[in-house]
Amino acid sequence: MSVRMFKYDDEIGVMFDYSIERIEKIKSLRGYRWDSVNKTWYVPYTDENVEKLKILFNNETKNIEFEDNTKNNRIIKLLEEQLKLLGYSPKTRKSYISYLNKFISFTNKNLEQISTLDVRNYILFLLDEQNTSHSYISGAISSIKFLCNKILEKDWIIDSIPRPKKENKLPKVMSYSEITKIFNAIKNEKHKTILFVIYSAGLRVSEVVKLRIQDIDSQRMLIRIEQGKGRKDRDTILSEVALNQLRKYYNMYKPEKWLFPGQYDNNPITVRTVEKIFENACNAARINKKVSVHCLRHSFATHLLENGIDIRYIQELLGHASTKTTEIYTHVTEKSIKKIKSPLDNIMGN
Repeated sequence: MSVRMFKYDDEIGVMFDYSIERIEKIKSLRGYRWDSVNKTWYVPYTDENVEKLKILFNNETKNIEFEDNTKNNRIIKLLEEQLKLLGYSPKTRKSYISYLNKFISFTNKNLEQISTLDVRNYILFLLDEQNTSHSYISGAISSIKFLCNKILEKDWIIDSIPRPKKENKLPKVMSYSEITKIFNAIKNEKHKTILFVIYSAGLRVSEVVKLRIQDIDSQRMLIRIEQGKGRKDRDTILSEVALNQLRKYYNMYKPEKWLFPGQYDNNPITVRTVEKIFENACNAARINKKVSVHCLRHSFATHLLENGIDIRYIQELLGHASTKTTEIYTHVTEKSIKKIKSPLDNIMGN
């Protein structure tokens, strides 16, 4: 695969086949990051970095496909405006634009000139060469479909493209002892409070970062989630332990607008910062499982099921539209699995 580059917001995305030499080149630039889901390296978008990348990959100049295409930028802008008018969330708008920028990088075409074959080849590339998850590919298809239907008005381009069969993956869940180790490994009280709140209330990371002071209702022992996923408001439980930790944190940090402000008080802490907090805590606790901060939410739901809480209540706490979504946790409850005796034990057991 050639070196492919594309501009995305304030970053440059760089894609290539695995190569230690290429990775070392990227790591020589300040502010680099690796996106394991999309298999893409990102560096801050600056004129200096653009020039450095051209120099670093000088021996592959013929393969570099980086351009700030004016026509495509105009189409992307129209698409973003249309998404906004139709009420799509900022996160979804950002995802769609990311998908399309990668599609542009692959085709190296003006979007007005794309064909069904271009889309088909891109999906096959994601499946065969990038080994991308089916959920990611479904998102990419949705973004291209929106482009074709709502902006280009060329429905026929995407109509014959099938979506890959949905993968049935079980959520990763941590045990009580693993979660205890993680909490005990955190020394920073703000960091500890953030993870306490996520696990104790089953929050998404995107929800915890947007919490405000008034969202904590200590009288009713509830946490108010406003405009969560699907633009839905909901209440979830406020744990006694989490509340005590919140009071300790509040007395130390005195937050004003956002419950967990970022580097500057006017802005909330970023999702990436919370992810990094969890990663560092796992390393300090020597947790060897490949887990993400979202596993705290999975663990919350699973542990409630194991404690006999009705699945309909858990559905409401998590903000799921249907119990069908929540039912996935019934497949990973340790208590249920432990009740089942292997036939081998019946044959060979004493």
